[in-house]
Amino acid sequence: MEYRSARPEDAGALAHVYFRAVREGAVDAYSPEQRAAWAPCEPEADKWRDRIAGLNTIVAESENGIVGFMSLNPDDGDLDLAFVLPEAKGTGVAKTLYAILENHARSRNMRRLHTQASHLARPFFERQGWTVHRENQVERQGVTLTNWIMDKSLT
Repeated sequence: MEYRSARPEDAGALAHVYFRAVREGAVDAYSPEQRAAWAPCEPEADKWRDRIAGLNTIVAESENGIVGFMSLNPDDGDLDLAFVLPEAKGTGVAKTLYAILENHARSRNMRRLHTQASHLARPFFERQGWTVHRENQVERQGVTLTNWIMDKSLT
């Protein structure tokens, strides 16, 4: 597995990972209606390129292509995106991606990271030392999704 910074030409592959992670990987945590509202269709590469612009995005790439990615906003410490393909769940990909981003944040003397974690991401972040502050409701296309406001002090 190779871990590297995302490149603009990765946008289509990242959109695909996102779509499959939501639609297939979140089956045990979200209803079909919720998953369809969260990711109604696979994002277009150009739109996804714009979505990750300005974020520090690290990808995990196997010989078969990109299998996961995480994105951190270097300005405010928001861990904005964290997705792996369903077949990469439980393989250590997310843990390695996270470690790279946390090390990057520490090297920039960031004091705190924060996120809105899904049902699936919450236990992962808790294992990395994050704290849950509160449950949060978001609405997507008229459908309510639950996530958790979490953070981690780096000091």
